[in-house]
Amino acid sequence: MPSKPFADRVREVVRNIPKGSTMTYAQVAAAAGRSKAYRAVGNILNRNFDPDIPCHRVIRSDGTPGGYNRGTTRKVEILRSEGALVVMRRFTTCPASRQRSPSTAIVRYESRRS
Repeated sequence: MPSKPFADRVREVVRNIPKGSTMTYAQVAAAAGRSKAYRAVGNILNRNFDPDIPCHRVIRSDGTPGGYNRGTTRKVEILRSEGALVVMRRFTTCPASRQRSPSTAIVRYESRRS
């Protein structure tokens, strides 16, 4: 019996991510059997319009939301409504002045579940 195509395995993994949880693109790729194919996972999910496949639950490894074919703002709204996100602020240090600047804060999203 031939194995399922990688895209089908990705969609199956993502379909099983529970509400309130997230996985990274790399975690989905590994669970689908190709650990280095995280960019392919993003391309597959970018073309997904099936509401039964919650591709908004897949985030980048650095904790940021990543892309979403309905817009990143919408992705963040959905994840917040599901209780999957907490917002943490990181501040960057300006190399010239060596001062931390809140105006350059980066919003980082992390899953509440580990």
